[in-house]
Amino acid sequence: MIGELVPGSVATAWRLDDTEPVTLFPEETALVVNSVERRQQEFATVRLCARLALARFGVPEGPLTPGPRGEPRWPAGITGSMTHCEGYRAAAVARTADVVSVGIDAEPAGPLPDGVLGVVSLPEERRHLAALEARKPGVSWEKLLFSAKESVFKTWYPLTGRELDFDEAALEFTPDDGEGRTGTFDARLLVPGPMVGDAPREHFTGRWIDRGGLVITAIVLTR
Repeated sequence: MIGELVPGSVATAWRLDDTEPVTLFPEETALVVNSVERRQQEFATVRLCARLALARFGVPEGPLTPGPRGEPRWPAGITGSMTHCEGYRAAAVARTADVVSVGIDAEPAGPLPDGVLGVVSLPEERRHLAALEARKPGVSWEKLLFSAKESVFKTWYPLTGRELDFDEAALEFTPDDGEGRTGTFDARLLVPGPMVGDAPREHFTGRWIDRGGLVITAIVLTR
């Protein structure tokens, strides 16, 4: 599904489970050697996805270790993003000659736990979600908001090296026409945006899908 949300300049790979054997590099194994089995499995599978996506660009296999905020350290000339949740692991990568930054996120569909929406959203966003629910019920709007904000952060952090709080971006969703549960979203940054070329980017735009018990969001920031 992630491939439906990104342009052809972005390579993707995904898996629904952890049944495929994966050989980790020693540097990767050291990061999860003391973790529970489930964490080890999802860690390995999402790196399998990343290696498969990188192979599209002829990038040889190598260790993928995290930076200080957990962000993947990609090979030179590559940018990308990884995500994993219950029932889904995915990676998306692109050449930095074509794409400035990528952010993807997947979450199980359904409402957020009690009390979480008020923490991760602005009042205007909650009003927007209520209007969307009335217009297109059945979509996991709360979870989509959370997922999209995760994708915003994953796009933002490699460009700035600093945190972005939930209340520092205001999101608006637009469903596609028809019966499908897909659409676009706009993230308006409420703090100075990262410089891309000679100008700051004050908006990130992305796509979303709600299908098969999952919500997935993706942002591809181009030059």
